[in-house]
Amino acid sequence: MSSFESVSTWSQPEPAPASVRRSRLVAELAGRIVASSPGRLRVVIDGRTAAGKTSFGHELASAVRLLGRPTLRASLDDFKNPWPEAFRLGYDRTSGPGFYRNAWDFTAARELLLTPAGPGGSGEVVLCARDPHTGADHGSVVVQAPEDAVLVVDGVFAFRPEYDEFWDHRVWLEVGAEVAIERGIARDTGLEGVEEATRLHRDRYLPAEEIYLAEIRPAERADFIIDNTDFANPVRK
Repeated sequence: MSSFESVSTWSQPEPAPASVRRSRLVAELAGRIVASSPGRLRVVIDGRTAAGKTSFGHELASAVRLLGRPTLRASLDDFKNPWPEAFRLGYDRTSGPGFYRNAWDFTAARELLLTPAGPGGSGEVVLCARDPHTGADHGSVVVQAPEDAVLVVDGVFAFRPEYDEFWDHRVWLEVGAEVAIERGIARDTGLEGVEEATRLHRDRYLPAEEIYLAEIRPAERADFIIDNTDFANPVRK
């Protein structure tokens, strides 16, 4: 079955199955999503930074394809405001509040990704507007989504009102703050160094997430809540 992938260089491979239990949970979720409509669907996986959103998105998309539906994969990290514009407009993207308020290009996400991928959309979908690693503009790279395609998007702050109305299914991955921080530091140390990775997660990402949790209460907006603290033993709540 067809799989349409983002051209972003800021990506990671699909993980190996962690356990039979995890595979069964993902397959059950995929079945419920596919059964909800024969037409195009837009699914999002939200959660704290390093909650496991991207890996879960890959696993879910793979399970959807096994059920005979084509998938599109995207990340909200590929729909951010460019740094030059941030500097020109005086955006603060380094503090927690600045990261939460100013980093994302909601217009690009809505117009290039979410609207065309919907059941009434054109199907002409951009899966990466701007590479967060290289800064390259990929807004002209368009794929044609089949009429029965399932778009699986991962991203932090995904239930914000700027794009919340577009989701057909919302998945919230629940992990505690300290678990997320530990995972994030371990993940980013190789790229940033341990001191900078610690600063990013404790002084930038964590404060931004606390604003989001207080303002949006994302778990209350989710269709599916999964405790992803133990990768091998996720729990549907």
